[in-house]
Amino acid sequence: MQKLLILAALAAVSTGQPSSAQTASANPSVAVAHRDLDLSTEAGAKRLDRRIWRAVVTVCGSAPDYDLAGKNDVRECRRDTRRVASAQADLAIAGASRDRNIQVSSIGK
Repeated sequence: MQKLLILAALAAVSTGQPSSAQTASANPSVAVAHRDLDLSTEAGAKRLDRRIWRAVVTVCGSAPDYDLAGKNDVRECRRDTRRVASAQADLAIAGASRDRNIQVSSIGK
């Protein structure tokens, strides 16, 4: 995941995140690479989607099983983060921004 180059910006998405993730950074992000993928194929698009999901899980963090509110915050963060990242990935797949970065970021409360 060090080579990741797609980043999905979430400045417009306001979502909560677990308190454990809030201590690390107010807006963590991960870059997801896609230059090595043939995004014109279904296999390439699926690989990109898997990379985005791993980045989403990383930036949204996790919450302990006993923290139901934290679990809900993580679930909401992942849903919103993936929605924005996937929309930007669709642009990359369409060829509109193949060499541009998409920022996968989590937004605090």
